Amino acid sequence: MYGKSSTRARLLLLGIQLAALWPTAAVEIYTSRVLEAINGTDVRLKCTFSSFAPVGDALTVTWNFRPQDGGAEQFVFYYHVDPFRPMSGRFKDRVVWDGNPERYDASILLWKLQFDDNGTYTCQVKNPPDVDGLVGEIRLSVVHTVRFSEIHFLALAIGSACAVMVTIVIVVVLFQHFRKKRWAERAHKVVEIKSKEEERLNPEQKVSVYLEDTG
Repeated sequence: MYGKSSTRARLLLLGIQLAALWPTAAVEIYTSRVLEAINGTDVRLKCTFSSFAPVGDALTVTWNFRPQDGGAEQFVFYYHVDPFRPMSGRFKDRVVWDGNPERYDASILLWKLQFDDNGTYTCQVKNPPDVDGLVGEIRLSVVHTVRFSEIHFLALAIGSACAVMVTIVIVVVLFQHFRKKRWAERAHKVVEIKSKEEERLNPEQKVSVYLEDTG
């Protein structure tokens, strides 16, 4: 009897130790953090995640909104097996599901942006038993026109450099082409000159041979 109790106590202690060593399951959220979009357009609020547990029907996605000028947090969107749009409020008929849980994507589309849409959008994903983890945030700025970012300047610089390289290659190819053409013309002229000289010398040689024969 004592032996069985001792064995159970050891197994319980071992289970507690293993639980303490096992890493806490948490969902990792990835967003663009900062986003800029033009007033009146549509924008995709991208939110992807990673989870140790396989994605199943228990997965839930919750989107909320905090206005830039302050105020209470507002409901934006909810997903659990099927998407649930807001039935009232500022986002009614303006937000749709654009995610794919099988690809760990919990993104949404926001239509017809307005200036009062400025603020922070939060994306929370729970995939039991992975229910902990930080909430993803996107700070959206609705503007009249999008300013050039560093990426745009970099793309412009790369495009300009490529255009310059292409122009240089074209110039080099054309230069070589005309150079070969000029050399060919010169060679042709040399051949013509030699042919004319040979034609001019041939009659003289014929007369010389004739005089020798007659002499």
